[in-house]
Amino acid sequence: MTKLKTFFRRLFAGSFKRMFGYIGTIHKETGKNRFIMFFDMIWCIFRYSVGYMDYRVFGFANIKGKNRRTFMTMNDNITISKRCNDRTYFHIFDNKSEFDEAFREYIGRDFLNLEKATADDLREFCKGRETVFAKPVNQFGGEGITKETVTSDTDYEALYKRLCDNKQYLVEETIKQNEQMDKLSPSSINTIRMVTLLHEGKVHFMYALVRMSNGTNCVDNICSGGMYVSIGADGVIHKNAYCDATGVYYEEHPFTHTKFNGFEIPMFFEAVEMCKKAALVVPQVGYIGWDVAITSTRPVLVEGNTLPSYDMCQNYGHIDNKTGVKPRFVEILGEEYFK
Repeated sequence: MTKLKTFFRRLFAGSFKRMFGYIGTIHKETGKNRFIMFFDMIWCIFRYSVGYMDYRVFGFANIKGKNRRTFMTMNDNITISKRCNDRTYFHIFDNKSEFDEAFREYIGRDFLNLEKATADDLREFCKGRETVFAKPVNQFGGEGITKETVTSDTDYEALYKRLCDNKQYLVEETIKQNEQMDKLSPSSINTIRMVTLLHEGKVHFMYALVRMSNGTNCVDNICSGGMYVSIGADGVIHKNAYCDATGVYYEEHPFTHTKFNGFEIPMFFEAVEMCKKAALVVPQVGYIGWDVAITSTRPVLVEGNTLPSYDMCQNYGHIDNKTGVKPRFVEILGEEYFK
């Protein structure tokens, strides 16, 4: 019954026009028959709970049979979050100010909560700084974040009022990115998404990928037109980066011309260990996607997500042996988690 409900929800909630657009795109990419692909998409919605967008991301036009079962679906992802995470603690991750307080040891930067501060406090915070970042405390996807330039002429009363009016209550010291990471894209902090899973007292590192801006935006989020690529267990990129906005895999960054394949992430293993330690700060939330920045001296946490994305880590252009990440989760949690 659950699969039947999922089937009809996915089928009728989705836009058929958009679905046929995806079919046309996949046809151009693979040469697969459109008619057959349409019915295969319908089958995948019913059989695997995989919608047409994930069908393309996962490369299901080129993957058949038992390998399709190795892909973690949206339903699987939600199930893990529900079973491993206690929602009563979500506020620590959903509110950026609370997150900075809870993970102060790992964020590596000063911050100011304007809900508890005055314009004079803001002026004092900005002393000796050229820029700061202002963020809404409860929005995601890079939405509402602005980079504020401050000078001796800055009207802090006006700045304070504007930020409060915009509900940008969190002001943070600007992260100074590692020079090696700047080579990917200097216009944004190129964060590494690192996912940890805490089960029966042990923290497991699941996977990592790096996100970067297109070269013009000051945020790296995919929702804002950025690019992403998986990182190998050795801390090295071995694939081409993918951009959702263009649907293209890039051998090199279109703005900086840095080649992705062979690019080594600095302090990668230090970042892994940091995330594993951070995963124990709020043990009631066991499944977390950490956004990590690499500075010149250390990795630092940017934020934590209680429902890590399941699709980017299974991008067809980034996986090996046409296999998704689900077997790794089953190995740790057991098959019963997904029933």
